[in-house]
Amino acid sequence: MFLILIAIGWLYVALLMAVAEATSPIGTALGAIITFLLYGVGPVVLLLYILGTPARKKMRRQREAEEVAALSVRAELVEAGSDSGLHTPSTGSGRTGLGSAQPDAGSQAAADAVAPVRKEP
Repeated sequence: MFLILIAIGWLYVALLMAVAEATSPIGTALGAIITFLLYGVGPVVLLLYILGTPARKKMRRQREAEEVAALSVRAELVEAGSDSGLHTPSTGSGRTGLGSAQPDAGSQAAADAVAPVRKEP
């Protein structure tokens, strides 16, 4: 919460700097916009991004742990014989129904998007 108050205060100071630039006899509106973006918005965004890194890492670890837990529960249901609509590859459907995060985890063969073409000799 304290960090947000500092960010708001810094943006206020940068806004006042931009207003002073715009109202100065030698200042311009473009200079005021650049002043606000480079002295105000840029540093605040960078600071919030850097200081928010630990929270983003924690949320990512928690989300990954939840996905692993959900996959293990689904795998236990399949192993227990309670498919509840999920099909194993032995049924011939070609899909496990587990929503695997691995690419190309199905039993279908990979194919080229474009057939190879050779030049005539």
